[in-house]
Amino acid sequence: MRHVYEGKTKTVYELDDGNILLRFKDDACGEDGKFDPGANTVGLSIEGISKGSIRMTKFFFEKIRDAGIPTHYVSADLEKAELTVIAVDPIGKGLEVICRYRAVGSFRRRYGDCCTEGQPLDALIEFTLKDDARGDPLITEDALSMLGLLSLRESHELKVTAKRIAGLIKEKLTERGMELYDIKFEFGRSKKNGQMLLIDEISMGNMRVYKDGKQVDPMDLVKLVLD
Repeated sequence: MRHVYEGKTKTVYELDDGNILLRFKDDACGEDGKFDPGANTVGLSIEGISKGSIRMTKFFFEKIRDAGIPTHYVSADLEKAELTVIAVDPIGKGLEVICRYRAVGSFRRRYGDCCTEGQPLDALIEFTLKDDARGDPLITEDALSMLGLLSLRESHELKVTAKRIAGLIKEKLTERGMELYDIKFEFGRSKKNGQMLLIDEISMGNMRVYKDGKQVDPMDLVKLVLD
């Protein structure tokens, strides 16, 4: 096993068989000690969030796999908070696909008086580049195509896939009396065959969920979804 990269919330290793191992940390994104799944810096440490994240990731990746959507997921070790995944090539230096059901977070700040806090959105899809220095800037489908990152066909297919995945997750949360406000996905191409795959994780670290008008605490979200 070879150490590859020390990420904000995960350590990345390459396994002898060519797969990748992601070891989750108890670090979480946020600012000033407050958890924020939309932030791109580590702002706090939450005891147990690594095991909570791996539990949710395993649950949702298996649900997504059963729906016939290709992902990088291979297996999960819940006790060690480790995820084994297929090796992929990123899109550019990393591309995020955000599905929004409510106007909150960076969307609300970006558009100001054009929208109201919590305004309903119809599964709006946005593409952003993973670039901490530039604040993960938005990128249009035309720009993705002209810069050679995605064809217009591929970006359209990603939009359709992201909406479908978000719908599956939203349905589960609704069953448990919660509402999904927004969720962030990452995609990459399989190093073996170039197939586009859902990658990274699906957990409280990349979604905003509300219950009775209040944002659900990340550790409470694990219990509400899985217990």
